[in-house]
Amino acid sequence: MAAKIHHGAICVRDFETSLRFYRDGLGLSLLWEREFEGDWPTLFGAPEPKLHSAFLGDPGAPDAGIVELVEFIGGMDEGTPQGPQPQLGFFLLSFYVDVDDTLARLAHLGLGGEPRRIAVTGMAEQHVPMATVRDPDGVIIELIGA
Repeated sequence: MAAKIHHGAICVRDFETSLRFYRDGLGLSLLWEREFEGDWPTLFGAPEPKLHSAFLGDPGAPDAGIVELVEFIGGMDEGTPQGPQPQLGFFLLSFYVDVDDTLARLAHLGLGGEPRRIAVTGMAEQHVPMATVRDPDGVIIELIGA
């Protein structure tokens, strides 16, 4: 069996702000949200066996991938923030969206920061708009014109 990505998880500093960014800004649907217990100390090195989680995605396309927001109860250590240039390790999350509409929603919410924009030549020589913004925890988010 070939491996398929099910979801990517982001440990968040402020759960509600991150939820607003991904749901209200990017337009992902909240698939579910809950707190639950598990042996997270063994599996992840978490401080306690309880976490708060939300899965966001497209309910009409469950194989399109899911973003999970995670808040470990008991706290988390600060990570190394991504710098302004690419660095080793995790790079970005990429989404097909209406770039102009998404950037307008993020600006209205006061989220995402100053976008970086370009257009690339895609199939059939059409110009595809692209932009990057930052989520509330500094993760680079790539927006690609759908």
